[in-house]
Amino acid sequence: MATQGLLALWLTAAVLAHGDHDHQKNMAGPHQSLWYNTLPGDGGTQADSVFSGISTFGRLPYLPCLSHKDIDYDIAFIGAPFDTGTSYRPGARFGPSGIRQGSRRLNLYGGYNVPLSTNPFNSWAKVIDCGDIPVTSYDNTHALHQIESGHFSLLSRRPTTNSAKPGPSLAGKTLPRVITLGGDHTITLPLLRSINRAYGPITVIHFDSHLDTWKPKVFGGSPSQTASINHGTYFYHAAQEGLLRNDTNIHAGIRTTLSGPSDYENDGYCGFEIVEAREIDTIGTEGIVKKIKERVGTRNPVYLSLDIDTLDPAFAPATGTPETGGWSTRELRSILRGLEGVNLVGADLVEVAPAYDTNAEHTTMAAADALFEIMSIMVKKGPLSVLDIDPAEDQDTKTGGDL
Repeated sequence: MATQGLLALWLTAAVLAHGDHDHQKNMAGPHQSLWYNTLPGDGGTQADSVFSGISTFGRLPYLPCLSHKDIDYDIAFIGAPFDTGTSYRPGARFGPSGIRQGSRRLNLYGGYNVPLSTNPFNSWAKVIDCGDIPVTSYDNTHALHQIESGHFSLLSRRPTTNSAKPGPSLAGKTLPRVITLGGDHTITLPLLRSINRAYGPITVIHFDSHLDTWKPKVFGGSPSQTASINHGTYFYHAAQEGLLRNDTNIHAGIRTTLSGPSDYENDGYCGFEIVEAREIDTIGTEGIVKKIKERVGTRNPVYLSLDIDTLDPAFAPATGTPETGGWSTRELRSILRGLEGVNLVGADLVEVAPAYDTNAEHTTMAAADALFEIMSIMVKKGPLSVLDIDPAEDQDTKTGGDL
């Protein structure tokens, strides 16, 4: 009987408590201004702490662009998590997430780039992170098709700014810029295919320790068409497919061994000039910038592809094919800033394999900072509708396209 009495009392208390709960008001949490602060100085906002929350590049807004075609932007970041074209260390499929992790602090103080006197996070440009392209790891041919299709889906949209004004695309339209987070360097081939559909043959600035123009029979890709496309041969295929603008392309940071002098001859046939990494000891960063600008000009649309192994392994150990004797992070950032004025219409950063990084995230931070410089150059240049393109110089590429 005592047990039944206690049970009845408990049920009564539970009912009363439930009744009180129905009349309770939810407690107000912290005031919103405690979480979303307006930064002092030149403005901008910072949400919670830089070490918390979901990682996007530089803590940019994330929007699922590939599943929502009505999303617009001026600059979009997109990941291409692919690494089955690599020849030595795999792991660059985790590059996009690693770079985003390494970029968390870019916006800590508001994102102002002092050497370039611009803030790419707080400017005329709408910049967002579109997530990753879904890429299979079981079929390289299909994976490259996925990357091309995903990239072109973003590239072919109307930008937020000046979408009605003419621009340098084949159709004379203004397009947004897309920055791709790799992925091994094979992804540059489908990206160039996408760029070609929009702009025709393109001028390329290629930062790397390797040429990546090797013929497939030299770089182990001759057994099949699928094997022939890898992270050492993609520029050879790009040249064969007519994706590159002749005699305006340049490598910077090269220092690899070769199969022989014929590798350089073949590289010339692919339309490239070479700046060796060791030249920094004699001509400095300014001399390297001068060589690049003289080669690519300031009147052509230009695509920039940056392999993180351009840096010495002391500064970027987490990469697929590291080569000693490279540039420091400071030197590379100075060279990138020196490209101000070049008409960059798109870019990628590849070969970040976070599994080989230090606990201090040296490589992913270096990659994020390099992209910060590239993004700053794009923002400072303005919308693609205002590029100073020479019609006479560019008329041979105006042959039609998807846009």
